[in-house]
Amino acid sequence: MASLLWNVKNTVGFRLVHNIKMMPRPLVLCGPSGAGKSTLMKKLFDEFGSYLGFSVSHTTRSPRIGEEHGKHYYFVTVEEMEKAIDNKEFIEHAKYSGNLYGTSRKAVDDVLSNGKICILDIDLQGVQQVKETDLQAYYVFIRPPSIEHLRERLLARGTETEESLKRRLDTAEKEMAYGEQESNFDKVIVNDDLERAYQELKEFVQPAVQQMQEVDDTQ
Repeated sequence: MASLLWNVKNTVGFRLVHNIKMMPRPLVLCGPSGAGKSTLMKKLFDEFGSYLGFSVSHTTRSPRIGEEHGKHYYFVTVEEMEKAIDNKEFIEHAKYSGNLYGTSRKAVDDVLSNGKICILDIDLQGVQQVKETDLQAYYVFIRPPSIEHLRERLLARGTETEESLKRRLDTAEKEMAYGEQESNFDKVIVNDDLERAYQELKEFVQPAVQQMQEVDDTQ
């Protein structure tokens, strides 16, 4: 199927290379817990929400208070999830704290078929799995200025035990080492200042949004 493809130009944004069917390439956001990824993503949706869509993940854990099936997650049984994994319906999946999580191909396709940029918020393991698929995504890594800075952010939350803090920091060190390797990501943003970091993310995405707006204006 012919599609509208976006390519990175000088690692600062997207550019239109084929305009037959509106189907922007997905955008994968990755970064350590506490790096500010969720805050940056919220700001992006606040400004460009009509051109973006979030892929809803599947999980086998129970819904928390206020969570809705199909909005926050697709809540499924272990049997359903394992069957879908065996059928290769997921572009990435992993197990955390005894529960399965994953992003289905259909969840991404549902966003893309509506002519929106599909945003995937996944961890390093997910990034490596997605890169093994035929999904032509762009990859942005959000990182803190240092591990010590990240430690302070996590401690400020007041929700971490000594054990969970160590686990998160150990994971963050691995993620940051991978993120610093050339060509692993199309864009690396150091979040030492929220507004400056958001401006970098916005500048990366905005050219694609502008071209989508131009296409809308001609229809």
